[in-house]
This record gives sequence, C-alpha cells and structure tokens, in this order.
Amino acid sequence: MLDVNKIREDFPILNREIHGKKLIYLDNTATTHKPKQVIEAIKSFYEVYNANIHRGLHTLSQEASKMYEEAHDKVAEFIGADGREEIVFVRNSTEGLNLVAYAWGLKNLGEGDEIVTTLMEHHSNIVPWELVASIKKATVKYVPVKKDGTLNIEAMAEAITPRTKVVTVTHISNVLGTINDVREVGKLAREVDAIFVVDGAQSVPHMPIDVKALGCDFLAFSGHKMLGPTGTGCLYGRRELLEEMPPFLGGGDMIKSVGYDAKTGRCVCEWNMLPWKYEAGTPNIAGGIGLAAAVEYLQKIGMENVRQHERMLIEYTLKRVVDELSDITIYGPMDAEIRAGIFTFNVGDMNPHEVSLYLDKEWGIATRSGFHCAEPLHMLMGATKGTARASYYIYNTTEEIDVLVEALSKIPKKG
Repeated sequence: MLDVNKIREDFPILNREIHGKKLIYLDNTATTHKPKQVIEAIKSFYEVYNANIHRGLHTLSQEASKMYEEAHDKVAEFIGADGREEIVFVRNSTEGLNLVAYAWGLKNLGEGDEIVTTLMEHHSNIVPWELVASIKKATVKYVPVKKDGTLNIEAMAEAITPRTKVVTVTHISNVLGTINDVREVGKLAREVDAIFVVDGAQSVPHMPIDVKALGCDFLAFSGHKMLGPTGTGCLYGRRELLEEMPPFLGGGDMIKSVGYDAKTGRCVCEWNMLPWKYEAGTPNIAGGIGLAAAVEYLQKIGMENVRQHERMLIEYTLKRVVDELSDITIYGPMDAEIRAGIFTFNVGDMNPHEVSLYLDKEWGIATRSGFHCAEPLHMLMGATKGTARASYYIYNTTEEIDVLVEALSKIPKKG
C-alpha cells in the first residue's frame, strides 16, 4: 500500500487553507495536483534549455528536442505501446478523441454507417461523433446503462451490426465510477471489423493499462488528470492506422516537405513521420516534459498500488455513507471491485451546487457539482439538477473521508 503521508509531502498545494480550514481536495476526476518533481521539471526546462524543437541545430534546441521525444517514449512504455510512433501528444482527451473522429472518421465513414457508443460517455466522446456523423450521414447509436450503473453488454452486442464502423466507450465513467469491461466490448467490435476507441481519461491515471491487453485501436487520456500539467494529453493509436489516416491539423513540423508545382499552380505536401505528423506547430514542450516527470512519479509508486489505494478509499466511503447517513442518494455500482475512486451523490432534494458550496465554505472540501460533462447520463438517472462528486487520488486519506462524512451529516437540509 501507499505511504500517503510521504506522498503528501511532494504536493505543496495541500498545505493551503481554505476559509480557515485545511484543504481537503476531492476533485481529482476533474484535475489532479502536481508534485514538486513535475513542477521542477517544467521549471528546469524554462530555466536551462528552453528552445523550440525540431527546428534548430543549436544546443538548446537539440536538448529540448531530445527531452520532448523521450517523453513520448516514457508514455509509450507506461501504457504498453510499441514505441513513440504510436503516441501523439495532444492538449487533452477531448482533442485526442476529436482527432480520431475527424482524421479517421471523415476518411472512412459513409452514409448509413454506424458509430456505437454508450449513454455513460463524457461529452467529449459524444459531440465529436455526432458532428462527424452529421457530415458523413452516419448514425450514432447509444447503448443504455443498467440501474446498478453498469454497462448493458447484452444491449451493446445487439447494437453492433455489420454496418458498425466505430465502437467507442469510456473505460471508467467519470460520474458513476463504473469500470467497464472494455476487453469484452473490444471483442464485439472486432467481430464486425469496427475500430475500437477507448476514452481512458479516468483509467490511465488510476490503474495499470496495457493497450495490447485492452485490444483497443485508439486510447485517449489527459496528462493533467495524472499529475501532469494542464494542456497535456495523449492519443495512442495503432501505428498502421495512424499511417493510413490524413493529418488532423496542418502547419509546421507535421510536414516533411512542401513543394510548389508550377504546372498545376498548387503546393504538394509530404507528411512527416509518426508521431510528428499529428503534432502541428510548436507543441507544449514544457508540458510534455512535465508529463514525462509525472509518468516517472507514478511508475515509482506502482499503478497497482494506486488502484488498491483508491479501491480501499471508495470501499471505506460507501460503507460509512450507507451505515451512517440517511437521505443520501449514491450513483454507480456499490461493488468497489468494479468502481473507481469516484463518489457521486445527492443530498435529499438539495441542489448539488449548494452541497459543494457548503463543503467548500464550511469545511474546506473541494468537490465538483453539476452534470460533469455527462448530461445524457444524468437525465437517464433522473438527476435533473446534476450531482455532487468527490473523487480520490494517491494523496487522499481515510481521515479526509471522515471529515467529508461528518460534513454531510451536518449539512443544513434544503428543499
């Protein structure tokens, strides 16, 4: 298990006080804090070898290029990819999913083709597919969620047909905490030769991931949710698919050459090698280097230890809330084996925003409230005002959960 007290020493922000109370940060599903090792890596880049990459022969540019490229190698190792060629740095999971939807979808989807996804998706795995489907006259089909918060695999199997070209699903619901059996979903996709896309925003930071074992063609995740800087994320893609797809953005560094053909009056472009083909313009160099530092930090801890710690925290939370609190509605599976460290709830008929404001102002507890970019799921659950959400990470403790439970037990109830 983790030495949480030692880990907490690496996070300066946890020393803050909020409204006179010691900060209890339970909004990790939205973004995580950054350890001093990540902060120092970014600081070092700007102080020691700040330069643009892939454009200069001078020492600083060569050093920056080396560090940025090696960051891709570290991420590839972290998720079991075959190499940096399969790792595209993007701003976040949203951009990664959009890249697949547009670069693969516009080329390969046609009228009447099907995109199968679920009603537990983040908007980032809904909106891009709806946009591309409207352009290509394809159809997006949504698989329902069971009352216990788990995915209806039987309905997924029925939804997938020979016309299905894309199957895309979240690995872990950012609302319910449900850990989906994506390997089983991937098998269903392969039966009809559909590509399989996984939203790993909530899984890559919280559990061991091997893209080959998952059987996915694409996996998107965000660096800022796994101790890395904001504005960082990754798209894993199988090399053969990335090679076949057109670029997503055009500009500098994503091209090998641009020539002018006087006969046609047009410029002829040749794309750069992977992954730079999909990283147009000057990237977030410092962010990529900071993300590599975050990966190294998590590798030292061990991702299985991360998962075990969060499983203990959510199990502890569910037991205490069920045993001690009334008038609390819990959303998602009650089995900690298939639930991530996400506690989503409502207090009676209270507006979830009132709950989160109370927790912040009276107790210094940071939680999230609203629809969590998953409005269709909330409508399905009947949570038309949204929900409140507490979510855990490596620096959270059972003592913090004790304070959360105490705070909820004393909350002034409002209709």
